[in-house]
Amino acid sequence: MPMILSGAHLDLEPLELRHIDELLQLFEPKIWQWYTVSIGTPEAAKKFLLKILQEQESGQTLAFAIRDRASNQLIGSSRFLYLDPSNRRVEIGSTWFSPQWQRTYGNTESKRLMLTYAFEELSCISVCFQTDVLNEKSRRAIERLGAHLDGILRCHRICANGRIRDSAIYSITHQEWNGIKTKLGQRLC
Repeated sequence: MPMILSGAHLDLEPLELRHIDELLQLFEPKIWQWYTVSIGTPEAAKKFLLKILQEQESGQTLAFAIRDRASNQLIGSSRFLYLDPSNRRVEIGSTWFSPQWQRTYGNTESKRLMLTYAFEELSCISVCFQTDVLNEKSRRAIERLGAHLDGILRCHRICANGRIRDSAIYSITHQEWNGIKTKLGQRLC
């Protein structure tokens, strides 16, 4: 388990049971609109977060609670998925922020911290992101990070409501990382 990832404004704390109630205070159904699982109530969100903790215990994921240091409040969560050490790849995803923290330094700084950890501590050669092809807000946020669209996986997932989702797949490679790291740092100044 990594230590807390700290930036200029945020601390990414490894997700623990103690974070669940505070994260649930941020619950708003629209946050979860594009998830493939149905999270329409605080109870469903709690079940989802507890499942993440179980996956984390088995090594399938590494999740973080994102804390704004100025207010000392949690503002969202993100995680490493599909850890693939033999191919030095990881996916960053399952990211969500309280609506008032969307389009703020929160996403930029948290992703910069996670990307730094992935490339510089885990020695990844590629970090992947995916989102619903219809989720324009998420796609623009991923593109603002400097990730490149690798393609669209058609009929990739079946959503809880039965809709068949196409997924937009993005990546950043280790060759691109130093330039992207610099640009993200400049955006945070």
